[in-house]
Amino acid sequence: MTDNYCNFEDIINLIKANFKKKKLSLHEPFFDGNEWKYLKNCLDSNEVSSIGKYVNIFEDMLCDYTKSKYCISTINGTSALHIAMLLSNVSSGDQVIMPAFNFVATANAARYLGANPIFLDIEEKTLGIDPEKLKLFLKKNTYQYNKKCINKKNNKAIKALVLLHTFGHPSNIKEVLKIVRDNNIKLIEDAAEAIGSKYYNKHVGTFGDFGIISFNGNKTITTGGGGAILTNSSELAKKAKHITAISKIKHPWKYDHDQLGFNYRMTNISAAIGCAQLEQLESFIKKKRKLFDKYKKIFSQLKNVKIFEEPKNCRSNYWLNALIFKKIKISEKNKFMNLCHKNNILVRPAWELLSNLKYLNKFQKDELLCSKDIYSRIVNLPSSTFL
Repeated sequence: MTDNYCNFEDIINLIKANFKKKKLSLHEPFFDGNEWKYLKNCLDSNEVSSIGKYVNIFEDMLCDYTKSKYCISTINGTSALHIAMLLSNVSSGDQVIMPAFNFVATANAARYLGANPIFLDIEEKTLGIDPEKLKLFLKKNTYQYNKKCINKKNNKAIKALVLLHTFGHPSNIKEVLKIVRDNNIKLIEDAAEAIGSKYYNKHVGTFGDFGIISFNGNKTITTGGGGAILTNSSELAKKAKHITAISKIKHPWKYDHDQLGFNYRMTNISAAIGCAQLEQLESFIKKKRKLFDKYKKIFSQLKNVKIFEEPKNCRSNYWLNALIFKKIKISEKNKFMNLCHKNNILVRPAWELLSNLKYLNKFQKDELLCSKDIYSRIVNLPSSTFL
């Protein structure tokens, strides 16, 4: 198979033949449970803001589902990342390692704290940070001082590493965790896209110092806009709960705040939707895994493309299915996506590499050969639960 419009049309025709909807969006929410019932309860009780029973219920349900000891709900995944970095002692002048193949929220959260990102490469088999390249980078570029990892380039401390579970697929947690522990670096798991995904039968987001989840409108389950912080530390959970509620000291009427805080609390309305969605999560994942099987079968007859498949010893939620061309120029990939959109198949590319963004390109980066290669060849396919 060669890359040209004729073969692109073959791909599009295969998709259209297997999905009868006239318009295939990238990822739409699906409400078929108790959403209306719980929302009506919020309205009937006048508990619509951050005070209400569903916030606590939702957090308890998430703890039960993920087996994390503590969960703190937030207004979105970015705020969860921000607080996770803050409580990992990331501050102005510090550095945070993250994959360049990544959503921009990770770099933004570091910059909110005045910290600088370091962009590292991914591996093709997981789409997460490459452990071998991470190990080599730290060996060549850092030294240990007072139980801190110090960057030789600028003598600044590398405080944390954010490990992204890309498109819902677990990264190589075991190897990365060992490396960061050996180098006195905190691990924050960005499981924004990965609720329901497991690594060696343990839910992602529960291995590191913190894990975060997103419940944006395009995620596997949604609260409209929302996020959560996972941790197994009672002390860190208590601090996260306090500062996400604007650090207000509990009192019947007095407004007293004991430190800088953030108005990051999830609302009762959002949590009510989340409870109803979480009740359906396993059925959603079952459908999404069937969708992956369908895509895999559809494209098995084509030689120049493949569907990205979950890593070994993992269960992925297959949030977004990824079509990977074996060889293609970015200009040709753009033609393919344009043709898809003209046919109401709303595919999208992966994120622009963070190291290429104008306001981030000054920050330190390693060689990004795999990141650049995958970015040039990958396209996300429509992946809504009901497909």
